[in-house]
Amino acid sequence: MIEVVKNFIEKYNLSGTFIVAFSGGYDSMCLLDVMHKLELNTVAVHLNHNWRGEESFNEAKNCENFAKSKGIQYYCEILSDSTAKTETAAREARYDFFKRCAKKFNTDIVFTAHNFDDNAETVLYRIIKGTGTKGLAGICEHRDIFYRPLLTVKREDIEYYCKENNLNPNCDSSNTDTKYKRNFIRHKIIPLLEEINPKVKESLNSLSDIAEEDNKIIDKYLPQNIFSADKSEKKRIIYNILAENDIDYDREKIENILNFIEENKNSKSGKIISVAKDLWLFVNNKKAELVKKENKCTEVLKVTKEGEYAFGNGIFKLKSVKNYDNKTDFPKDCENKAYVCLDEVNFELRTRRDGDFITPMGCEGTQKLKKYLNEKKIAKHEKDKIVFLCKGSEVLWAVGYGISDRIKVVNKPTHMLIFEERNGYES
Repeated sequence: MIEVVKNFIEKYNLSGTFIVAFSGGYDSMCLLDVMHKLELNTVAVHLNHNWRGEESFNEAKNCENFAKSKGIQYYCEILSDSTAKTETAAREARYDFFKRCAKKFNTDIVFTAHNFDDNAETVLYRIIKGTGTKGLAGICEHRDIFYRPLLTVKREDIEYYCKENNLNPNCDSSNTDTKYKRNFIRHKIIPLLEEINPKVKESLNSLSDIAEEDNKIIDKYLPQNIFSADKSEKKRIIYNILAENDIDYDREKIENILNFIEENKNSKSGKIISVAKDLWLFVNNKKAELVKKENKCTEVLKVTKEGEYAFGNGIFKLKSVKNYDNKTDFPKDCENKAYVCLDEVNFELRTRRDGDFITPMGCEGTQKLKKYLNEKKIAKHEKDKIVFLCKGSEVLWAVGYGISDRIKVVNKPTHMLIFEERNGYES
């Protein structure tokens, strides 16, 4: 077991802080014990789903005691009572928790203890759901910040390891409740299939490997632009989008999304459709992309002198110009730039507000900012991301979209405006 995890870490060249998703069950306790023996910098994180009253809290306490006995840092949160008590809601809550923990402990490595049997059950579940060949690939060994080092290890070997090492895992009573689909497959369907083929788990895992190999070949020749693809290729691209974002899917969902894309592929301003919690698919005549719900930036930055200012996901620069050269003054790769004439420097950088207005270039009168953005066919979800240089409620520069006629250059510019994106910034 130790060699399996050690080889896995070497395969992906991992180092630093390792987060282990720690339910306290056989799988995760086995994994955490191995991490301890490998003397790795590990944090055990536990999400108490709070579904089974005192039993849930006793399990959390057992997790804490085990981690402390090994000198492993432990972190726990309790799921809100308002969270729906469904498998899908619980899964979404867990992964949200793991992602928050990754940020909290400044790492991009989260280990989950999915095993060989889990993958077989997942493949069978997806066959039943009709998720297509993409779904047959089963559980990914690595995606984004998530790694599964025990995916090749059978559950019976994990249980043997726990017994041999005198570990005391939690025994979640809900794991035997067959009202949950995964448990029904584990305790009812798999045993029946084993009467036909005693090695059905091996066969399902083999199918998973074959599907993954086929998927790589298919994706290699798949069009990059969904609008240039034929119907079957479009379905495959949709499969990929959902699978890569860990979104549950079936044939009906794929068809619904495909119909939505076809209905809105000529829209200039674009439309959105919900595909998961806080996640939408945006479609217009240029692209189809996933849009995540983000809190609107409320930062307001005063600009009272020339210089550089950090704001949101970029750097704003205000420079005085005398002898200027349009070919050399601007950064080579900067798209968000403008030469302007300013009488004074007393502005603020911010996102849009109700009541904002602008004097569009070439116009004498003002226009509501909302109308200005609508006329430019800017998607609704993009509007709250735009950075504006303002004076009160008057917008003088909509970064990336245009400047006000009030600050246009008549003869020679007085200043240069630049907004450069910062790679790797996270709000």
